[in-house]
Formats: sequence, structure tokens, C-alpha cells
Amino acid sequence: SGHRRRTAAEWEAPPAARHRRPAPRSPARPPGSRGLMAAAQRFRFREEPGPGTDGAVLEVRVPQVLHVQYGMYVWPCAVVLAQYLWFHRRSLPGKAVLEIGAGVSLPGILAAKCGAEVTLSDSSELPHCLDVCWQSCQLNELTQVQVIGLTWGHITRDLLSLPPQDIILASDVFFEPEDFESILATVYFLMQRNPQVQFWSTYQVRSADWSLEGLLFKWDMKCVHIPLESFDADKEDIAESTLPGRHTVEMLVVSAKNSS
Repeated sequence: SGHRRRTAAEWEAPPAARHRRPAPRSPARPPGSRGLMAAAQRFRFREEPGPGTDGAVLEVRVPQVLHVQYGMYVWPCAVVLAQYLWFHRRSLPGKAVLEIGAGVSLPGILAAKCGAEVTLSDSSELPHCLDVCWQSCQLNELTQVQVIGLTWGHITRDLLSLPPQDIILASDVFFEPEDFESILATVYFLMQRNPQVQFWSTYQVRSADWSLEGLLFKWDMKCVHIPLESFDADKEDIAESTLPGRHTVEMLVVSAKNSS
């Protein structure tokens, strides 16, 4: 493909991202409410009681924001990804988890409540998105969660200062095809820090005209599609909400091609 594998030290943003203005530094502390939050939306994840289970229940509250930014809603993909995390919650304590394009951050908040060391991120160029991440932390009393500005395809101080991650989360970030390579370039950079990191992502099938396969090959990644029924997500309502409804959602686990 002509693509040369690069180390973290020599990595740079793909050409499409280089002409954009530098990403500003994200706020070091919560900026406080800016009047965007309309209400709190509640999701309750539960384990069915039975032999070997304790019928665990976990409630997550996230801001219900009425805003022109689509990322400020809870989309079906976020609930499916959160359900996958809930299904694997016993493996999460102590894991370093980064959610990209987090918005209201349902998956990342659930991971934090299950004991993961979570960093939430959204675009450095959209401060209100970062504010909503903070609001989600405040609603769930998660003072230890970090929030950073991270624009896909950009190498910034915040990205460079991240410790090696174990899991990267993303729900419905594969929306605009022009963003796909910048997203995978950012994931690739993090894979250089920890070759065993896994990228857990859900996307809503909207078009049969595009595929990630070519870009995954280019960036030396492999992908496994996870059947929804394998983690009890093949239904129209999850976590006592009416999402994901009748939408077609795919669950992917992406890793470096040479990882074990």
C-alpha cells in the first residue's frame, strides 16, 4: 500500500489534518455549567439473577442536552457499547480506558463506575462538548475521571501526556467518511504506546457504500465483529431505555495486526 509503519516518535498527522489550526489546550478544571443541560437521562444496567450471579444493578445518569451538536445526544451505538462494557465489567478494574468523541460519555462513565481509570475526550475545538463530559462526571460523582481535548489526527500535549491505554472506546464516531482516517491515525498512535491496546467501537449501519477494511489494512490493524446476541444487546431496549430501537448497530474490536 506504500504505507510505512511509523514509531510514536516520528508519527505525524495525515495530510488532511495538517492544514487545520492547532488544537487549543483543554481546560485543566471543570468550566462549570454553561446552561446546556436540560435534564438527566437515566440508564440502569442489570444482571439477571441466577446461579453464580448476584443480580448486580448499575445506574448511570448523563445530561440530556438539547443542542445543535449531534454528539450531545445519547445515540443507539452508545447504549450498545455501554452494554458490552457492562458484560465485561469484571475485567475493567484498574484498566486505563480512553473514550474518544465522548459527548455525554455513557460508555466511559459506565467503565469508570466499574473501576476503570477513565479519561474522557472530545474535540479541542468544541468547548461545550468538554463541558458536557464534565457534567456527566458531576452527575455520577466521578471526581477521578479526567477530561481532555483531543482532536482526531492531531498530536497535542494532552495526547502526548496520556499514559499507555488498555482500551479505547468510541461510539458512532464513524459518521463522516472524511474523519475515518484521522480517527484510525489517532488510534494507531496510541497503539504505538501499547501494542496490546484494543479499540472497542460501535457504529450504526447507514450506508453499504463504505467500509473500514481498506483503512484498517493501511494502518496495520485487524478487526473482529462481535455478535450483539453474545452480550445481550440484540434487542430494541437496553438498560431500561428504548435505545437502540430498530437501528442496525455493529460492535467491533480493533487491534494491532501483530498483537497477540
